[in-house]
Amino acid sequence: MFTGIIEAMGQVQAIQEEGTNKHFTLSAPFTHELQIDQSVAHNGICLTVVNITETDYTVTAIDETLQKTNLNSLKVGDKVNLERCMSANGRFDGHIVQGHVDQVAVCESVEDQNGSWVFTFRYDPTLGNVTVEKGSVTVNGISLTVVNSQDDRFSVAIIPYTYEHTNLHQVKPGSLVNLEFDIIGKYVARLLGKA
Repeated sequence: MFTGIIEAMGQVQAIQEEGTNKHFTLSAPFTHELQIDQSVAHNGICLTVVNITETDYTVTAIDETLQKTNLNSLKVGDKVNLERCMSANGRFDGHIVQGHVDQVAVCESVEDQNGSWVFTFRYDPTLGNVTVEKGSVTVNGISLTVVNSQDDRFSVAIIPYTYEHTNLHQVKPGSLVNLEFDIIGKYVARLLGKA
């Protein structure tokens, strides 16, 4: 389980294809603390560490993950938001994040508010996911609060710290991002759909 509080940014060092899988090798400030078989969220996608060297580590994404996330658009040199799984005795600063991306969204606009930024994202509403005003949503693994909720889009307001310490500063109109909708909201929507 994750909280959506980004711990660090990693950088893609290599991408290797093997059948329908892709192996991503990244450098990160905490590489020396990782262990094989550990779960790390990459732009909100829970991936397992399969190899570690002195400076880099490798994770593997299968075709199912590649088709439902923005991993296919990553290139060598790109920055990736990273979060290790929550320790049982840690603070819960974000919201419940599983590291399972529900779908992708396209950035529609980025508005500079002279001290903050408002990002608007558009997604396919036919998949049944919803946002609510002042509810939580995860964008590229970042726990954020929705400030404008509509049927197929939402906006989030970003403070300078989040802008500078995540890869949101690289997101422009047209960029593809990963979304994980609030788990409680998903269960409520599912139950109401069955009623």
